[in-house]
Amino acid sequence: MPRDYTHQDYVACLPEPFRQRLAAAEPETTWWPWRDTTLHIARLRNSAAQARLMILHGAGGHSAALWPIAALAAELGYEVLAPDLPGYGRTRVPNPGAVRYPDWVDCVADLLAAENAADSRPLVLAGASIGGMLAYSAAARAGGVATLVVTCLLDPRDPVTWPALSRWGAWTVALARQVLGLSSRLTDNLRVPIRWLVPMTRIANDPVLARICTTDARGGGSRIALGFLRSYLQSPPAAEPEAFQGPPVVLAHPAQDRWTPPAMSLGFFQRIAAPKRYVPLPHGGHFPIEPPALRELRALLEKLLGDLSAATAPASRASAASVKPT
Repeated sequence: MPRDYTHQDYVACLPEPFRQRLAAAEPETTWWPWRDTTLHIARLRNSAAQARLMILHGAGGHSAALWPIAALAAELGYEVLAPDLPGYGRTRVPNPGAVRYPDWVDCVADLLAAENAADSRPLVLAGASIGGMLAYSAAARAGGVATLVVTCLLDPRDPVTWPALSRWGAWTVALARQVLGLSSRLTDNLRVPIRWLVPMTRIANDPVLARICTTDARGGGSRIALGFLRSYLQSPPAAEPEAFQGPPVVLAHPAQDRWTPPAMSLGFFQRIAAPKRYVPLPHGGHFPIEPPALRELRALLEKLLGDLSAATAPASRASAASVKPT
């Protein structure tokens, strides 16, 4: 039976010493109007931070579910924001059945533009699960991203990814791409439990965390519109990897991901024309909370913050030196 979980429930699944260190990080609730939607954004502000990090969930996630990673980044010194994408979390949508995957790409691209208009500090965009390809497309469209960090890059056009997209077998994805397209006028607004469609139980290797994720009423225990699924399966990325002129890409893929194994992402990743780096997260499941995976992710984010801080420091000094006293 679905129930409401908070960020504290997810943080409680972390191993020590991460759980104790990150338990005190409390999100600030903020709201952002977008089209006819009121987007909920959880934030950890830090005016002294040299960089910001926006983290995106996938289907069946929301900001509270990703709070352990958000709090980890904040501990390192990032200012962090985690939006609830339309249809999930606390975001207010007048008609959840009308949400389509391109709406997500539009929403994130517009949010990137708004955040960068309000703040000039470097912004790292992170995407988890199908939020990885979402982050890729939004960065390609909107720009303004210093580095892209993703846990996977699933291209639903590629049959190698289909076993992850249906709990009933890869052949059903090929069928769904055709049938849902033909019946879209009748089926698009129908909403069904996510667990009926995809193998949600593989979301985490830790059984307690997997149960929370799959029964969270604001996330994996909720319903998904068939029109969202249809549009996701039929949506190409905003830029083909060979034409991607966006920021450097880091694929921080959990090494023991039983839902979307690394091979499902590496084909697309290896074709990306921009600078890129592959960082396996040792022993990590799809939702990586295993200590070796968290340590590797922490080290990656820490180095990235150091590099961004070092790159912006000379510019800041040059700007200050150019100001003449009156």
